[in-house]
Formats: sequence, C-alpha cells, structure tokens
Amino acid sequence: MLTRALVDPEAIERNTALLLRAAGGAALMAVVKANGFGHGAVEVARAAVAGGASWLGVTSAAEARELRAAGIRAPILMWLWAPDDVPDLADVDVSVSSAEALEALARIGRPVSVHLKADTGLSRGGATAAEWPHLLTVAAKLQAAGFITVRGIWSHLANAENPDDPALHRQLIAFGHARAEAAAAGIVDPLIHLANSAAALHLPPARFDLVRAGIALYGVEPVPGRVFGLRPAMTLESTVILTKRVGPGTGVSYGHDHVADRETTLALVPAGYADGVPRRVAGRAEVLIHGRRRPIVGRIAMDQVVVDAGDLPVRAGDRAVLFGPGDAGEPTVAEWADWAGTNPHEILTGIGPRVPRCPRPGGAC
Repeated sequence: MLTRALVDPEAIERNTALLLRAAGGAALMAVVKANGFGHGAVEVARAAVAGGASWLGVTSAAEARELRAAGIRAPILMWLWAPDDVPDLADVDVSVSSAEALEALARIGRPVSVHLKADTGLSRGGATAAEWPHLLTVAAKLQAAGFITVRGIWSHLANAENPDDPALHRQLIAFGHARAEAAAAGIVDPLIHLANSAAALHLPPARFDLVRAGIALYGVEPVPGRVFGLRPAMTLESTVILTKRVGPGTGVSYGHDHVADRETTLALVPAGYADGVPRRVAGRAEVLIHGRRRPIVGRIAMDQVVVDAGDLPVRAGDRAVLFGPGDAGEPTVAEWADWAGTNPHEILTGIGPRVPRCPRPGGAC
C-alpha cells in the first residue's frame, strides 16, 4: 500500500485513561462518530473501552449498527436520527430536542431510552429555554405511560476552550436552570452531561456525571496553549514513487504556480485531495523524508503531490510522512490544520476511504 494511515490503539487507550483521571470521578463517553474521527470506529471503540470509557457516542443509526455488529456492547448515545432509524436499535439511547420527536418515539411500540437535550447557547440541537418546559412535560407524561425512559439530560458547549468567555458562563447558568426545571418536572436521577474534550480537561464545573471526549481521545490537545500529555493516534504516511532532477525555471504541477528557483530533486508522492490532502495547503505544507522536512510544491492533485526534496538522496520506495505524533520531527495534524486554515477534526475525518487504516504497533494492514 502506497499511502496508509497508521492508527495506534494504545495511544487511544492511554488518552482515554488520561481523560478519565482529569474528569475527577465523572464517567467518560468516547465519541466515535465519523468513523472514529477517521481512525476506524470499531477499533477506536474497543481501545477506548479498554482504557475505561463506559459510553460511546455516535451521530447516526448506521454508526450505531456498525458498533453493535462488531460485538461492542457498551451503552451508545445517538444524537442525529429519524424515527425509521430507531425500531431496530433497541439497545441504543437517542437524544431528543423536541416534543414532536418524543411523540414520534412513543409510536414505535417499545420503550425508548432518551437523553433530553437543552440548547444552552450553541443554537444547534436542543430545546430552547422557551421550549424546554413543554419538552419536560411531554417527557414526564410519556415516561409515566411507559413509552420512554429519560436516561439523561445534556447540552453542548460553544467555547469550552476559553474559560474566561462570558458566553461559556452563561451556558453553565442556563444548564443549571434546565437541570432544576427537569427535577421540578419529576425527571429523577438522570445522567447529567455537558463537558466536551476541553471542558473535561480544564473546566471542573462542567463535568457532572459524564464527560464526552472527541478530539482529545485521538491525541489532539483541545485547549490552545495548554499541553495535557495526550498522544496523537494517527500517522499518515506514503511512499515516494518517482524522483527527477530538474533545473531552475522548471514549472511544477497544474498552472505552474510553483517554479523551481534552483536545481533540485522533485519527489512524487501518491497522496492527493481524494486521500484527504487539502488543496489549500499548497505552498505551506511539509512532509518528512529522510529525517528532514521538505515542502509540498505546486498544486495538489487528486491523487498526488510533488515534494521539493532539494539535494536529499531520495529514491523511489522511500517513506514520506505527512503527519504523525511529531517524535521524529514530522509535522503534526495540528500543523496541517493551521496550514489548511481549519481544525484537526477536519483533517482527520477527511482522510479518504481508499487510504487503509493499519493498526500500529504490530497489526496487519
């Protein structure tokens, strides 16, 4: 395989254990949506459970079914669904943001375990403060009738990375009101969860019964300027398949956006935007070859990039590391995100399906 993503399950297991220690007694939900942030959902789920995660989080019914088909029995919360998705997922909890959704669940014909979501300021899913009392009233009625079980109360933070953000404190206050209203409506002892990766690590007031770890699970530090000791779990590498020596004035790739200013060696690496290399990193991104960082030059194509190897003795068959933990000087996914003007989440989930995920260390690809 010319291009491959090496995934270290031991790093995910260690990151899970680190997050649990930081959570101060709260349980941990490992968020394995989007194919485990591009790492492979089943493998990530197994590693996270081995590290102490007691819940798994997914967006869709398809993601939940994949985990169950693999024999993973940990509790699962699914938060984006349609009524047709739910009947064959009797052992999967669902998030609910509206009375209409609750009423749809009541028509399924069996009890459904739900987590009621309050919109505390992110303005995506969740019931607004005005809608929340009605949602609670309907939930209490349907629970008394045996149609649902309210397992949890939850919300999601907009900016947990910045503990001084006034909007964050408003969200914490709003969530407190939502919890108090739930208790007054007779919702007894639900599982309370609010914290994402950043809040789990540095915001004790947001931890409650359960924290939900996404990007930190995969080893990306979620709080700018803070290092908690997380270990990146993915290395994206490829193989040089061709080299050529060119002179000054040689144009490279489509449009000749890059023209060599000296004699140099160009190395062709078969990883392009179909594999998850963003076109917008052209002229900024680097790869590691022979222990040295070298720039990607020219436009990024669908299947390949060109690296200016300078005078390194590069040959076909040499390893080219696009990103990894950084131990050997290779770029990290956080650097790739900076070059692309995005976040590491997009880089990791953008690694294309034709790139095989290979367990590391020691696993077969």
